[in-house]
Amino acid sequence: MKKNLNILIVDDYLIVRKGIELIIHENIPNTIVHHAENYNEAIQIIKALNIDLIILDIIIEGVEDIKIMFEIKHIQKKTKILIFSCHEEEFYGLRYIKNGADGFLNKTCTDVKIIEVIYEILAIGNYHSKEIKDKLISKGVKKRFLNPIENLSDREFEVAKMLVNGSGNLEIANKLNIQMSTVSTYKTRVFEKLDINNIVALSAFFKPSIN
Repeated sequence: MKKNLNILIVDDYLIVRKGIELIIHENIPNTIVHHAENYNEAIQIIKALNIDLIILDIIIEGVEDIKIMFEIKHIQKKTKILIFSCHEEEFYGLRYIKNGADGFLNKTCTDVKIIEVIYEILAIGNYHSKEIKDKLISKGVKKRFLNPIENLSDREFEVAKMLVNGSGNLEIANKLNIQMSTVSTYKTRVFEKLDINNIVALSAFFKPSIN
């Protein structure tokens, strides 16, 4: 591992950032840890410094666009991204990895696991849990066994998350810069693909982990 690693922690909770920083300093020598509490701060740091690894909470300051990973890597192609989220890997892990993340960890993991994953990403370029590896192998071969949420397109997935979080059609249209009629179309597609007809049923698919 190279000398003087630059790791950026992006999370809107100071206690989370400080906790991860402490774990890193206790286990990984010669590491400089940078903080960002929102996406704009993160981008400024990424533009100014060569960042080896970004530990990213994907839901910060209202940003829910999973294309964030592509935007980050457009600035620094070699930067590795570890999603560190309260969301369940079962529902989110594969989708984020498909959209540019190099690994996914749930925030309930242990400090030992955090360090293990950081080392693995920096050493081999990615971290895939057994569940993610199994899904990557079976993707396109055993579609009928996949979680139904994985059949949603990225945009349908974003709209579904916003609906579960309580956003109305107008708010979603404004956030995503699309027409309200388009939101209605996405909503209809989501309901059809999941074979449901209301938001309560949609929420059950995402479980209490979504926020």
